Amino acid sequence: MLVLLFKNFIRSKGTKIGLLFLLIIGFISLLIGRQFQKKQQNNIDEAAIYQKEHMARNAAFHKDEIGLLLYYIKFSLVNNTLPISSLAIGQRDVNPSIQSVTIRGLEAQKYDSELNNPSNLLSGNIDFSFVLLYLFPLLIIAFSYNIISEEKESGTWKIVATQSPNTFLYILKLFYIRILSLIGLLSFILLIAVFLLEIPIDKAFILFYGIAVLYILFWFAVCFFIVSLQKNSNFNAVILLTIWLFLIIILPAGINTYIINKYKVPEALELTLTQRNAYHEKWDMDKQQTLNKFYKHYPQFKHYNLPESEFSWLWYYAMQQMGDDESAIQSKELESKLEQRNNTSEWIAQFIPTLHTQIQLNEIAKSDLRNQLLFLKETNKFHEKLRLHFYPKIFDNAAVNQQKWETFKVETFHDKSETSYVKAFLPLLLFNLVLIGFGWRNFKR
Repeated sequence: MLVLLFKNFIRSKGTKIGLLFLLIIGFISLLIGRQFQKKQQNNIDEAAIYQKEHMARNAAFHKDEIGLLLYYIKFSLVNNTLPISSLAIGQRDVNPSIQSVTIRGLEAQKYDSELNNPSNLLSGNIDFSFVLLYLFPLLIIAFSYNIISEEKESGTWKIVATQSPNTFLYILKLFYIRILSLIGLLSFILLIAVFLLEIPIDKAFILFYGIAVLYILFWFAVCFFIVSLQKNSNFNAVILLTIWLFLIIILPAGINTYIINKYKVPEALELTLTQRNAYHEKWDMDKQQTLNKFYKHYPQFKHYNLPESEFSWLWYYAMQQMGDDESAIQSKELESKLEQRNNTSEWIAQFIPTLHTQIQLNEIAKSDLRNQLLFLKETNKFHEKLRLHFYPKIFDNAAVNQQKWETFKVETFHDKSETSYVKAFLPLLLFNLVLIGFGWRNFKR
């Protein structure tokens, strides 16, 4: 019986076209992911080559003053990109994965990003998470909306009811065939991804696959519940497409608008201007006043006195430091508001399966907002480490040729945060069970 139902389902021209279309789009999304992967690796390789050549060239040109040399030299920190990030690019197509900074004011450098076509950023990448979130549900709806209603409308349902000892079991078999087909397609695409994108089969991949399966089951559960109402095909199609539109587009857009208005953040540009203004106004202030503030921040450098010369690197870098210090409140406010946005969206997403799936996939791929915030914090630490290393050398006017510039390699930030199975699976599992329970009750009436 099951084999016969499967053959009848797969013979349909619409079924073949639908599965083939999703397979092709899925494969294209993997190619886009591979392109993203190569771009990221090329950027990292180029950053390493550039930093090495940049340091050697500037050290040869500015060999008399280490303060002047360090005005120009940039040091790079890379946000490690996992192979699985190619399946869910998330924030990585907007926020830079490489921060190249000098030891001057950090706030003016921290929010620099690559130049991108805004139209491309608006449309986003058609990565695999897009295919899963947006297109898989449409095919599930197309396969399931008329499971019972079509036979009722064609007059064959009475024959099925008389020949089948258990009509509910027959309906479950129809859904089982469709579930098996879509999960099989999902598994096949992800199997290709493992080889094409060189994704290791580790905890992250298992979580990704598990969430993808539960998300597919969620949409089948939605269809199961709507079908259980036993309305006509037109009603089922319209209501299911309305649910898709509401959960995929309208509700996320509304929540995003709510969060943006509730947690208004200061613009990164405004923060940069504050830092620059705080630095520039120091040119017209008493130098000792600037240094006193600098000594308050770094008491370990109090023994460096202000030279009598009109310009000194001690005073100059103290000005740069004060620019960061005086914009620190706005910087912390921006960071705090972004964290509040992220925490609120994660909390709300627990009650919206589509949003929960998207956030979890990005979290697993280390391409979410939380990862970006951690990377910015690591950039602060990285920059502070460079300052503490070079400040004494600048203030002592250490010889440029005595520094081991070749030891300064591009450093990499590894996000060690982990996603728990309970956090990832439980909301989707509960929604599935509730919808199946209500559907089962409707069929048993």
